[in-house]
Amino acid sequence: MKTPTFIEGAVVGLIAAVGASIAHTVLRLALPRGESLALVIAGVGLGYCLYLLARSPERAGRLVMVALWIAATLLAWGLAPGPWTQLMVQSGLVWLLRSLYHQPTPLAAVLDAGLIVIGLAAAVWAGLHTGSLLLALWCLFLVQALFVGIRDLVGVRAGSRRGADGPPDPFDLARRAAEAALSRLARRHPA
Repeated sequence: MKTPTFIEGAVVGLIAAVGASIAHTVLRLALPRGESLALVIAGVGLGYCLYLLARSPERAGRLVMVALWIAATLLAWGLAPGPWTQLMVQSGLVWLLRSLYHQPTPLAAVLDAGLIVIGLAAAVWAGLHTGSLLLALWCLFLVQALFVGIRDLVGVRAGSRRGADGPPDPFDLARRAAEAALSRLARRHPA
């Protein structure tokens, strides 16, 4: 499976921003502004998490991640039902998911956390200066689309969970040692 690209992330962000803006406008007819915004943020968080899971080659733990998302979102909604709480919880869940499923090293996970913070700052700045949810989310997702470059920044090849100059894979070393032992046995005892 191909890893996500910046362009793909930007398109997903644009779709999410437009969809969230429309959903917020519709929900405002039935709910107060804060509640509708918190609901939209949770929905966008779920959509983005599902997108990240779908684009990950890792298969293990997907149901656990979705269950964690549901539990964390409901807990945040019950304890502090506001848009800022949902924004922080969803950002944390996105960081956790990208760290587990898309980032190969702890350094990459730390850089990803920095990218989340920069994206949130860009979204707040855009939201305060324009008053537009669409532009705020677009700025957030445009910055988040850069997460695909972190792997290259830390020097990890696609499809590898270790650095290019890192230690060899223990399984690969064991396989090579076993092949060498079988080769030596075959030379000592020809058939």
